[in-house]
Amino acid sequence: MRIHILTAAFVSIVCCVSTGAQAGNCVRAGGEATMITEDLAKFMANAALKNQISANSWKPAGQVNMTCTEATFGTHCVAHQKACK
Repeated sequence: MRIHILTAAFVSIVCCVSTGAQAGNCVRAGGEATMITEDLAKFMANAALKNQISANSWKPAGQVNMTCTEATFGTHCVAHQKACK
């Protein structure tokens, strides 16, 4: 029970929405995560990004841009990548 409370309090993953930065049939897809460690936050933000791209049947184009900042607890990371139909 205590582990579940700590997990809920310290670990949150948010799958980000794609933005309207479109060029033709392309979008700027994104994923974000807040985790205890920066490495875990980066990993989960990248996973959320890949899930966003896969869920919309897009194909990734270009490099992943990752931005991380300190959060109240842990690290908050946001990953973006261009994705096309």
